[in-house]
Amino acid sequence: MWQSSLEVYDMATGITRIVLQSEMLLEAPNWHPDGWFLVNAEGMLWRADTNGLTLIRTGSGERCNNDHGFLLDGRIVFSAHNGSGAGMHIFDGTAVTPMDLPRPSWWHSAYGNLLAYACVRGDDRVVRIATFDTSSGVEKVLTPDDAHHDGPDFSACGRFIWYNSDVTGHAQIWRMDRDGRNAAPMFEDGNVNWFPHPSPCGRHVIYLAYPKGTQGHPRDLDVSINAMSPDGTNRRVLINLFGGQGTMNVPCWSPDGRAFAFMRFSGH
Repeated sequence: MWQSSLEVYDMATGITRIVLQSEMLLEAPNWHPDGWFLVNAEGMLWRADTNGLTLIRTGSGERCNNDHGFLLDGRIVFSAHNGSGAGMHIFDGTAVTPMDLPRPSWWHSAYGNLLAYACVRGDDRVVRIATFDTSSGVEKVLTPDDAHHDGPDFSACGRFIWYNSDVTGHAQIWRMDRDGRNAAPMFEDGNVNWFPHPSPCGRHVIYLAYPKGTQGHPRDLDVSINAMSPDGTNRRVLINLFGGQGTMNVPCWSPDGRAFAFMRFSGH
């Protein structure tokens, strides 16, 4: 019996195909340019494709969570709970380099030298969004401490950061300039909406919609993956599924923007 199903949705046809099913709890697929997928399970990172799962040995990077992906140069960046809270690490295939950032920090997206991530800074314990410039070593916290801000993902052009925020009462999809200015919700509805992912082609934004009243972003619920145009219009449901946490926490589009990967969990 499978517990996790790694699947791909084609935007043109609306057809979903199964890549891999596993008895392990797999989470958060990233789509590598070569066609395989990066996932996490049991505190480790795995390469997933139609041939199965291959463990990625990350050495000192232990207790990996579902905040991981790829830099433009092909290196893996991931978050792991080593020591005092989640820290970010870069893996080049042979060695793991911890990033010199305060903890906790949960990686989500990259554009050029900029990394975007969720973090907690100071004593307020509120999750905020920040960027880190790997060329200058400068961190910039972009969102205030007035709400929970999470799931940042750069637009294909790099001008915007998409994210979710519950500043209006429950999580909705927001967008801001990459320097934090002009933050605004793209729409408002009754769903609890998380993890927006703009497509590489610039035509779509997908996000995870939870039922009204959901607290946080739990696993094992009836949810939907929705799509919209980048201006917030043309919103529609693409897939209804049993999922939630781990379904698509991080960038999951194919490089050409024609399809995206997601996790479906058993339970019905």
